[in-house]
Amino acid sequence: MSTEEEKIKGLPENAYTELKPGETYKPILLSDKKYPEINGWTVFWGIIMAIVFSAATAYSGLRFGQVFEAAIPIAIIAVGVSTIAKRKSALSENVIIQSIGASSGVIVAGAIFTLPAIYILKETNPEMHIEVNFIQIFFASLFGGFLGILFLIPFRKYFVSDMHGKYPFPEATATTEILVSGAKGGNQAKLLLISGLIGGAYDFFITTFQFWAENISSRMSAFGSKIASEYKFVFHMNGSAILLGTGFLIGLKYAAIICAGSFLSWWFIVPLLGQYGITPEGVMMSTLEPEMIFTKYVRLIGIGGIAMAGIIGVIKSSKVIKTSFGLVFKAGKDSKDESQQIMRTQRDISMKIILFGFLAVAAMMVIFFLFGGLQMNILQVVVGVLVVFIFAFLFTTVAATAIATVGTNPVSGMTMMTLILSSFILSAVGLQGATGIVTALVVGGIVCSALAMAGGFISDLKIGYWIGSSPFKQQSFKFLGALVSALTVGFVIMILSETYGYNAEQGGLVAPQANAMAAIIEPLMFGGNTPWLLYIIGAVLAIILDRIGIPALAFSLGMFIPLALNVPLLAGGFIAWLLGTRSKDEKLNKLRKDKGTLLASGLMAGGAIMGVVSAILRYANIPLSMSDAYKNTSIFNVLAIVMYIVLCVYLIWHSLKVKEEAE
Repeated sequence: MSTEEEKIKGLPENAYTELKPGETYKPILLSDKKYPEINGWTVFWGIIMAIVFSAATAYSGLRFGQVFEAAIPIAIIAVGVSTIAKRKSALSENVIIQSIGASSGVIVAGAIFTLPAIYILKETNPEMHIEVNFIQIFFASLFGGFLGILFLIPFRKYFVSDMHGKYPFPEATATTEILVSGAKGGNQAKLLLISGLIGGAYDFFITTFQFWAENISSRMSAFGSKIASEYKFVFHMNGSAILLGTGFLIGLKYAAIICAGSFLSWWFIVPLLGQYGITPEGVMMSTLEPEMIFTKYVRLIGIGGIAMAGIIGVIKSSKVIKTSFGLVFKAGKDSKDESQQIMRTQRDISMKIILFGFLAVAAMMVIFFLFGGLQMNILQVVVGVLVVFIFAFLFTTVAATAIATVGTNPVSGMTMMTLILSSFILSAVGLQGATGIVTALVVGGIVCSALAMAGGFISDLKIGYWIGSSPFKQQSFKFLGALVSALTVGFVIMILSETYGYNAEQGGLVAPQANAMAAIIEPLMFGGNTPWLLYIIGAVLAIILDRIGIPALAFSLGMFIPLALNVPLLAGGFIAWLLGTRSKDEKLNKLRKDKGTLLASGLMAGGAIMGVVSAILRYANIPLSMSDAYKNTSIFNVLAIVMYIVLCVYLIWHSLKVKEEAE
């Protein structure tokens, strides 16, 4: 075995550039040598990362509507613990740890975008007796994760090798740089840990002890309450560390676009309807509170925008879908010549095993559909399995290409299309009502998880390609990461759903994507009046925004998500802009921004992890919160403002300290 750290000087010069004719890429770890990759250390830390970040990202996504990227914090922690433990082959091991652990974010995205909609519809339609359980959530996530891995493996060579230097892979690039710069990793990990502890403690004091208000509102004063009641104008801002960190990572541009959508909803449309609007029942909206006007009517415009933005994204990716068929045939042809894959860095799981994997997943899916409480007949089962496989295959390369190009995956849009089309198909074979709802959402959850996994996994494989890991080992142990993440996500979704519920205006889970899925599927399966006019307004708005170059999905999400959860994004984005532009020295600006990114990631991770702990304590009925009498005092609200300012000052001040360190 080699001790690669003696040879590491950084990535080759041609790592990020297109190869010239006859030029080859030689990774850091030599192809003809073996390195420690799979051992007790990598499996243990990979599982730990998968559990922790599955729980954290699930909480963040459901509670606030924002899923943070886990790959970079996992890479930093992996480098940090290996540095502390003085591992001799840290680089080869850390790639595997990151790959197993990164399953968390993608499985979470696939699950929370769809499956909580079952809980939402159960709450809103108690008479339909909709049933949801851990088994449904777990297997939907697991099947999707496995399919995403299996569908992507044949495309590995094309994306990571044949297209070398043609795709930027922004997320994979950042993660690779962290893994390669192992010498600095210990300090980075320490900084991430400290900020994580601060973020965790801060949010724990809010959600569990309730020492200060979580939501800062203009209703805190008598004047603000009067303005809200009479003019339907209100200000809300959630003071959590998670959202401040999220806004920092999003950046000022996208935070401003999201908030612009929110401001349009809350400060223009809501007051306008509050003065002149009439409900379908003939009631003047002036009698309603602004929060009710938003929840019942205005946010539906955002749903229309979200759906159309997703459709636009799929249309723009239509060429990629067409090439999917050619790529799979090419991959199958290349795999027949086993002599081409004798090198460690070029060996994939064989096509025979992949085909066996597809058959195994299909068989398990049949058993699940028949005996998992979904009450499906043989025809419906066959149709359900075919729908899953067809849509997962069609959109796999779309997800991979999106991640490789811009670092973001249009999963929600593709899932909405899957959900709408599968609902029509399943209805045609007799699946309607409560059973049809659950089945369609489970199918959507499987496809969504597959697309999310495919998008995330291509980044892992690119990281391995740059560094020189064994694709076969990455691919084999990715299944372990998917299994652990699916188990964790199923448990967390169940706990959070039963603890908080989904009434966002009463402190419940916001789950914007799942709410949008529920709103779309409900009339398709239950019948009833669909607010098509509001959907159409949102769809038209999304088309206009796209034509003028404004990201329609970000703007529409802003219109849908409550104001309180969007304003702090603007605060975090502003801090990021300030740190990146304060000095005339561009190098110094970058150092400050990079340190701020690390601190923000820590705030998010720590806040999310402690949020899960808080939810478990609530679920167990362990009372730790302050008395209602204290919560009704002015100190409760004023302290919230003061503590939020302190948190912002910490983020700015600590990030600026790189000037002293650089000197």
